[in-house]
Formats: sequence, structure tokens, C-alpha cells
Amino acid sequence: MFSLELLGILLPALVAGLAIGLTHAPLGIEVLRRGIIFIDLAIAQIAGLGLVVMELYWPDAAGWLLQAVAVACALAAALLFHWSERRLPAQQEALIGSSFVVAASLALLLLADQPHGGEAIQHLLSGQLLFVGWSELTLTVPLYALVLLAWFVWPRVRAGIGFYVLFALAVTASVQLAGVYVVFASLILPALAAAAWPGRTLAVAWASAAMAVLAGLTAALLLDWPAGPVLVVSYALVALAVALPRWRRTGRSRPAEND
Repeated sequence: MFSLELLGILLPALVAGLAIGLTHAPLGIEVLRRGIIFIDLAIAQIAGLGLVVMELYWPDAAGWLLQAVAVACALAAALLFHWSERRLPAQQEALIGSSFVVAASLALLLLADQPHGGEAIQHLLSGQLLFVGWSELTLTVPLYALVLLAWFVWPRVRAGIGFYVLFALAVTASVQLAGVYVVFASLILPALAAAAWPGRTLAVAWASAAMAVLAGLTAALLLDWPAGPVLVVSYALVALAVALPRWRRTGRSRPAEND
């Protein structure tokens, strides 16, 4: 049974996890449709690299400046990937994957000699969602709301550079709350589950994300396990449970489409 203390920890983490999952679901469906699967890893890692640089060389920088640098790095990556989509479409996925590897390697090099470098890398990759407080949510939840509003009220924003800008803004906020691994899982796995249910992709992706967050955070809190890895496994198990019956019936999955 939950104590009030455990409930006080779970509630902000649950709000953050649900906000991430519900915002990432339509973005993930679009990523899967475009076939640029690793763009989330690349942009999240590049935004994280900007944070690593700031924390190393400007440790006393104001919070707004850290956010500005992370957003600037993510937007720069988004512009690069938009350019590659128009000029080098055949090489775009290779460029995205290479960008992730280079950004991750630079972060490792920068933190190699730092006393708490291992802890910083773990935080970047796995996040600390159970330690999220209401103060962080007052900044990120309105951003998620704006991304969803733009996505559904102005569908034309999904085309061209608008998709990349919205994607960069959402991922920048998410990687600071939940880490690179959860960002990838929350974008791709609900969309992959939803691909098995054409015509209901968005509803299925949203339901899958919500179930994964509820189950994962509850398990992490009760078992005293790190939330990031537990959430990734939870996303995978829920996606498998949602898609497998459909795959067994149809014998194949179909490309996801935006509802």
C-alpha cells in the first residue's frame, strides 16, 4: 500500500511520464512513417551534449541559460536533418545515426576525467524521473501542451521544417526529465504497437504509452529500481502485448499512419 510519502514522489513523476508519453506518441508515429527511427536518439543526445558542456564550463549558469543552450543544440540538429531530408534523402538515416554516435562520444570524452562523470552519463541516458518535482513540470508541461496544440490544430506544421522544430522542442524537454533511453522508447515503441492497428494508430499509441508509464513507474517505486530502465522495459512489454495478438492474426504489421 502506498504511503503519503511514496504518493508524493509518484505523482509528479507520473504527470511527467504521462506528459512525455502522450506528447511523444503522435511524434513517434510520424517518425515511423518517415522511416527516420534514430532521429530521437540523435537530437536527444545532441541536446544532452549541450547540457554537458554547460555543466562543465559554466556550472553556475542560470537555469534559463541551460535550457536555451539545450534548445539551441537540438534546433541546430533539427535544421541539419531537415536539410539532409531535402538534399541527401538517401543518406539521411546514416547522417542521423552518425550524429548520435559522435555526440555520445564527445560527451564521454568530456566527462572521462570528471569525478562524477559516470553519474552524469547515467543521468543523461537513464534520467531521474522519480526525482522530478512540480517546479520542473511548470516549465515543461506548458511546452508539451503547445507542441500538441500546434500538431493537431495546424496539421500543416507536420510538413517541412515545422516537424523538426516541434520534435526538437519536445525532445529537449524530455531528455532532461527522463533521459535518452526513455525518450527513444516513448517515441518508437507505442508507435510500433500502434502500427499493428491501422485506423486507430493514435488511440492505440496513447493507450500503450499511458499503460507503460503507469506500470513502469509503479514497479520502479515499489521495487526501488531505477525508473529509466524500468520504463524502457515497460514500454517494450506493453508494445508487445498490444501488437502481438494483431500480428499473430494478420501475420504482418502495417505502416503506421497519423490519425
